[in-house]
Amino acid sequence: MIPVAEFKQFTEQQPAFKVLKPWWDVLAEYLTVAMLMIGVFGCTLQVTQDKIICLPSHELRENLSEAPCQQLLPRGVSEQMGGLRELSGLKNNLDLQQYSFINQLCYETALHWYAKYFPYLVVIHTLIFMVCTSFWFKFPGTSSKIEHFISILGKCFDSPWTTRALSEVSGENHKGPAAGRAMATVVTTAGMGLGKAGEGEKEKVLVEPEKVVTEPPAITLLDKKEGEQAKALFEKVKKFRVHVEEGDILYSMYIRQTVLKVCKFFAILVYNLVYVEKISFLVACRVETSEVTGYASFCCNHTKAHLFSKLAFCYISFVCVYGITCLYTLYWLFHRPLKEYSFRSVREETGMNDIPDVKNDFAFMLHLIDQYDSLYSKRFAVFLSEVSESRLKQLNLNHEWTPDKLRQKLQRNTRGRLELALCMLPGLPDTVFELSELEALRLEAICDISFPPGLSQLVNLQELSLIHSPARLPFSSQIFLRDRLKVICVKCEELREVPLWVFGLRGLEELHLEGLFPLELARAATLESLRELKQLKVLSLRSNAGKVPASVTDVAGHLQRLSLHNDGARLLALNSLKKLAVLRELELVACGLERIPHAIFSLGALQELDLKDNHLRSIEEILSFQHCRKLVTLKLWHNQIAYVPEHVRKLRNLEQLYLSHNKLETLPTQLGLCFCLRLLDVSHNGLRSLPPEVGLLQSLQHLALSYNALESLPDELFFCRKLRTLLLGYNHLSQLSPHVAALRALSRLELKGNRLEALPEELGDCKGLKKSGLLVEDTLYDGLPAEVREKMEEE
Repeated sequence: MIPVAEFKQFTEQQPAFKVLKPWWDVLAEYLTVAMLMIGVFGCTLQVTQDKIICLPSHELRENLSEAPCQQLLPRGVSEQMGGLRELSGLKNNLDLQQYSFINQLCYETALHWYAKYFPYLVVIHTLIFMVCTSFWFKFPGTSSKIEHFISILGKCFDSPWTTRALSEVSGENHKGPAAGRAMATVVTTAGMGLGKAGEGEKEKVLVEPEKVVTEPPAITLLDKKEGEQAKALFEKVKKFRVHVEEGDILYSMYIRQTVLKVCKFFAILVYNLVYVEKISFLVACRVETSEVTGYASFCCNHTKAHLFSKLAFCYISFVCVYGITCLYTLYWLFHRPLKEYSFRSVREETGMNDIPDVKNDFAFMLHLIDQYDSLYSKRFAVFLSEVSESRLKQLNLNHEWTPDKLRQKLQRNTRGRLELALCMLPGLPDTVFELSELEALRLEAICDISFPPGLSQLVNLQELSLIHSPARLPFSSQIFLRDRLKVICVKCEELREVPLWVFGLRGLEELHLEGLFPLELARAATLESLRELKQLKVLSLRSNAGKVPASVTDVAGHLQRLSLHNDGARLLALNSLKKLAVLRELELVACGLERIPHAIFSLGALQELDLKDNHLRSIEEILSFQHCRKLVTLKLWHNQIAYVPEHVRKLRNLEQLYLSHNKLETLPTQLGLCFCLRLLDVSHNGLRSLPPEVGLLQSLQHLALSYNALESLPDELFFCRKLRTLLLGYNHLSQLSPHVAALRALSRLELKGNRLEALPEELGDCKGLKKSGLLVEDTLYDGLPAEVREKMEEE
């Protein structure tokens, strides 16, 4: 005998799968248990008790051939017992072994197979039903998905975040009309009390009605650990949804096993109704055993016939009910679109309108869940909502980034403002808006920023940087920032991603934009209107524009600095620059320019021009800069300029000239006529000598000659008595003139990378030159006299 405890393993995992069992599957389980009990009970009787009892028949052979047992039926009980007539006192002269032999032989030959194997058939059919019902829970291709789904479902159902999210929604819905009525009561009562009461009574009237306002449900607080667990659940749900929505194996498997059960039901029903009448109490047995027993005909009594017939009718009844449930299951499967599941009711109830509808196996399992308890799908939907996920991220951010931690990151930026820089966060912590002292906010690689109403607490905020961080700004916050924000920097992949509210900040003084125009729009270079930016003074645009955007002229009356960085894309049309009458600084960096644009010469107020990293080869147009009478800084560095024309002498007011990283081999003697020149940078060229006229630059304070091929320096250079910085590194100098002593203001001297054998001791006469300002090899420095070194090392 097999102990009942051995069957425990088949039921251990059933409680976990109960949520996927609708009422008809539960009913079918109970029916299979009842049918199994019928089969087991019949099998037990079949094994433990006599199956058939036979007696020899004394009637004539020809009479027994028609109805061997009918002659034994008495008339009085013919209806109840088939007319059995008891023969008393008849001796058969058979021993026990002969009776046993006849019983076994007649059981095998005379008894109908249905009557013999009925209980075994019941057990077999019931086991098949049980396998069909739970096969999809065992099949490897489906059981893994089911187990994973139930595991996630249970965690989602029990997660504190689910309760928190639903409580927030119910709280918001609860505030609606009730809060409005309460506020109306407050205003009305206050209005009535103002005319009669004094100040103390007024306060009482205004405060007391607040007690009437119904409080929303308390929201469960989440600690950091619970927040991290909920975050992990969101990721699991996303991955599970992608995996399960790809196919419909669960749906197909459930249909197949249901169809199989229906087919099995019809087969069982048909053959049971046909053969149930074969279970009879009396059985005629005719066997050729006369040589052994002396008899050839026997009348046998099937001892279980009466009980088996009753069990058969009970079994057929259970099978019919079972079949009806299977037919209803098929109707449910084909009548409803089970491969699609809509959360419309959940969206309407919770207000989370972004909960997506699902399909295929994901939808089918949710339909089954609804048959068990629709609350499961409602709570599960919380983890499908991006709004809910963003709220959770916000909560986790607030846990991680406390106000004290944020204050530790505050630093002064290049503009001298107190700045907070946040990079690569999943969102913007609400605690940022508690830093009322904040003056500049830099957000980099933060996705989907939505500024809350708490932004109004940053009363000192003047600068905002959004680096690959798309941001939404409510209208109330736009009003708050409209006149307060002075500087904004926006960097994105394409310029059309720049938020429109940026162009409505009328108090803005600096606007820095970085991004590309789509290829089809690059030539037109259309930018949003800048008309609202009435105080804009600085505009910086880094893109691939084919021309200066026409909207730049919207701020022509007050724009003082314009920077266009084109990353090598050629800037073709610059005529709109002529309208920038008050422009003081212009940068055209990496714009593919081969000549200096003529539109620049119309800028009468221009003070600084930067043409860095273009393709300039000739600068003959430099003569036209005499029309720019206020020009003091000219940057022509990082180009391919081979020579400087003599017209440079016309730039009498020029103070700074940058010609580094070009292909210059000589400098014109007329350069010495730029008497106002204070900075000259000709490093990283191919200069072999300097004209003596460089000594005429009496205002020169900074001279960079590094990375050239200079072999000597003219003595006239040391007439530049105001020179403070002299960079001569990485040339071919073999000696340094003792006339360097004339440079009393010199504080920085670079001599590394030359062919010097010794330094002149006259360096000690350069009172401003200290050891920290002398860049030279240690061996050369150590060769100076001790008193010179001591003088340089003095603080």
